[in-house]
Amino acid sequence: MAAYKDTERNTWYVAFYYRDWQGNNKKKKKRGFKTKREALDWEKTFRQKQEASLDMLFKDFVEVYAEDMKPRLKYNTWLTKEHIIKTKLLPYFGNKKMNEIKAADVVRWQNEMMSFRDEDGNGYSKVYLKTLQSQLSAIFNHGIRLYELKENPVRKAGSMGGERRKEMLVWTKEEYKKFSEAIIDKPQAYYAFEVLFWTGLRVGELLALTPADIDFSAKTISVTKSYQRIKGEDYITDPKTEKSNRTVSIPEFLCEELQEYLAMLYGFKNDDRMFQITKSFLHHEMIRGSEKAGVKRIRIHDIRHSHVSMLIDMGFSAVDIAGRMGHESIDITLHYAHMFPSAQKDMAEKLNMERVG
Repeated sequence: MAAYKDTERNTWYVAFYYRDWQGNNKKKKKRGFKTKREALDWEKTFRQKQEASLDMLFKDFVEVYAEDMKPRLKYNTWLTKEHIIKTKLLPYFGNKKMNEIKAADVVRWQNEMMSFRDEDGNGYSKVYLKTLQSQLSAIFNHGIRLYELKENPVRKAGSMGGERRKEMLVWTKEEYKKFSEAIIDKPQAYYAFEVLFWTGLRVGELLALTPADIDFSAKTISVTKSYQRIKGEDYITDPKTEKSNRTVSIPEFLCEELQEYLAMLYGFKNDDRMFQITKSFLHHEMIRGSEKAGVKRIRIHDIRHSHVSMLIDMGFSAVDIAGRMGHESIDITLHYAHMFPSAQKDMAEKLNMERVG
């Protein structure tokens, strides 16, 4: 390695050849360094990144990780990861070398995260702590999988945090009908919740719907995209998972209601979003409608749970429900089974009949 003096600007620069990921020989030049040492350090870091040498600093490997992962993730997913990396990982591990970070370093970081308290005396939730740990572990696993890092110190350090153990709340059909009658004075809210409850679509899938997605003759909705608003900008992305791309059959009455709703919209094109509202609007309407109808408060996503519970109660199989909901695995669908304790009793009675018969 060599650095050169730029006499005109009184700064230093480096110029060298390197091989890119395709094996091509390329020239790299970088100017503007105040000292020779800064120039040489920059070249060293650049070469380490190209070679993905795990002798580099954690903060430099994070840039490699970002280059590898960002194109593969949804924008909002990457923003979440990036925030955690910048605020919770880099301040602690940034200037440590990847191949020198030990389990003891991770334990000390875990203790710091678990002991954090804000001005009100509140710490991070168990779920958030687990998320932080998972992201740190993902970075080291990336180094192991692609760049021959020998081990993941997070695994040796042990776990931090835990899963959310929150009761799943659902509306019965009767509760939902009371709610829908309470918000019928606002058509956008009424028709949006009709789609959510009777199809089980995710909110992002609902907000991305266009008239072109509805086949009224076949009585189906094609789910091919999702809507999100991030930093004041609208984003249309692929659905949550590969299996989320699906065609959902809808009942006759919902077809008629959606035709009624589209007839109310003036100047809408076939590829315009049907529900140009926000998640906060739906949240506000849930509060208003729940209070007015006198039904228990649930989250917007719980309406999707309500749809699943209704289908289970109607006797549909986990496989059929998983396909309708776009679940990646029927195991996800089976998580809802606990909501129907009577099913176990019915099974026992039917098994008894088989034995007696």
